[in-house]
Amino acid sequence: MPAIAPTGTLATSAVTTRHFLLLYAAMLVAAAGNTALQSVMPAMGREIGIADLWVAIAYTWSAVLWVLLAPYWAEKSDRHGRKALTLLGLAGFIVSMLLCGIVLDFGLAGAIGGALTFVLFGIFRGIYGALGCATPSATQAYLAARTRRSGRVAALSALSSSFGLGTIIGPALAPLFVFAPFGLTGPLFAFALIAILVSAAILIWLPNDKYGRRSGRGAAMSYPSQASAVTGASVIAATAPGRRSRLKWNDPRIRDWVLAGVAAGHAQAAALTCLGFFVIDRLELAPRGSETSIAIVMMAGASATLAAQWGMIPRIKAGPRSLMIWGSLIAAAGLVGTMLAQDLYGIIIGFAVASIGFGFTRPAFTAGASLAVPLSAQGGVAGVITSANGISFVAAPALGMALYALDPALPFGLSALLLLLLSWLSRGLGRD
Repeated sequence: MPAIAPTGTLATSAVTTRHFLLLYAAMLVAAAGNTALQSVMPAMGREIGIADLWVAIAYTWSAVLWVLLAPYWAEKSDRHGRKALTLLGLAGFIVSMLLCGIVLDFGLAGAIGGALTFVLFGIFRGIYGALGCATPSATQAYLAARTRRSGRVAALSALSSSFGLGTIIGPALAPLFVFAPFGLTGPLFAFALIAILVSAAILIWLPNDKYGRRSGRGAAMSYPSQASAVTGASVIAATAPGRRSRLKWNDPRIRDWVLAGVAAGHAQAAALTCLGFFVIDRLELAPRGSETSIAIVMMAGASATLAAQWGMIPRIKAGPRSLMIWGSLIAAAGLVGTMLAQDLYGIIIGFAVASIGFGFTRPAFTAGASLAVPLSAQGGVAGVITSANGISFVAAPALGMALYALDPALPFGLSALLLLLLSWLSRGLGRD
């Protein structure tokens, strides 16, 4: 795992270590809180008695809004101030988590019906999707404006690693916050409180950004989830020289890479959405108390993904095409192993192997598309990459849960078949 502030980063920056940690905490708390919620949602849905499909739809609605509005906030940070937009995104996270926690508490207590509970939950989650996406681009722009060009890539890479770290911390902490009197909603209130403390620290100790003096821009980041692990696209966009040229996904230079990334993303998002429900059903667990097992599996997957991206890829030095081929094969094998597992240990191993494979395919897609265009188009291709990563959340979760209702093995098996097909087709992506 790379250091939070790599050697030399702050030496080429006007940002002190304390200021960097404040920006890092703003990104980290949202990613951790989001994946913590993801780990307890299956148990809450089963406890309230709502169909699994509607749980997935209610949860992923915020991801759709994030995809649509993240580019908007990325363009507004210079006008409205980067510190202000960082706080706006955190406020959206806090309000959303508190309101979702309250309405889920009412649903768990039987005070309101399951359908109304998840309609309100979807609406309140939309607050985070609409406003929370302002924080990543604003913190990137704040850091970029105070960092010399020579250290900007390292600084922004260190900052964006907070999302990956959050996917481990969130599931790890979620079971610890399931305590009386809140129970399953405890993680929502706990992370809202942590975000309040982070917001107060930023308000007090982070200097107001003088955005008129030095240019610095942020970029839209993918929705914080294990299914959208850090790929570096936002760093590419934030550090690309000149104005961002707009590219279409069907540009012949990047079209095949985009399709490969979307295919892998759909396979991962569908499997991840069903994972918590699969753990409950395969292990025959009661909804209340299943959150620990779900969190362990999710934490293992997140750790495996980051191990692949931060530890394995730099050492094996494979090109994008090879990473896509082998990543698809490894992910397919892991999903089959998950599907066939009969105990918690088997599910952990299977999903960890699948996550290693997905840890290869995401950077492969990003690097392949980036290398296919000249330096002047890096900002444009990064925008396409981020959008492609977000597309996975539009249909894949609902489709995965619809297949799961027919047979719990279907979303894992069909995702594995899609990945095997992708591995075969990836031979035509060109030479590394």
